[in-house]
Amino acid sequence: VQLQASGGGLVQPGATLKLSCAASGRSLRFHAMAWFRQAPGKEREFVATITWTGTQTTYADSVKDRFTISRGSDKNTLYLEMNNLQPDDTAVYYCAHHLRPYANPTTRDIDFGSWGPGTLVTVSS
Repeated sequence: VQLQASGGGLVQPGATLKLSCAASGRSLRFHAMAWFRQAPGKEREFVATITWTGTQTTYADSVKDRFTISRGSDKNTLYLEMNNLQPDDTAVYYCAHHLRPYANPTTRDIDFGSWGPGTLVTVSS
């Protein structure tokens, strides 16, 4: 399966962006999915995850109440709506799917796979 993230860009602090992630190659309807990000000079970090059912979500403390993760009705599309963006949100954002179907999502990147090239989000005035 291939995952392609899109929707990044250069925005000012306080702006909103919505990232999309499209899966191709096979269905991910039974896999939890997640967003991670990597800022320049830093390690990749967890952002948000959603269960394969789409009913439960988990967020990093740094983005809670600002970001919303969701899945499309086909379950092969993943979204991340980011509100009130701040300079610390500047990073390459990656989507990924949990390696095991039906598994509960975790916040560890080693449990996820099919990392694509990501999409760059830059927040700057």
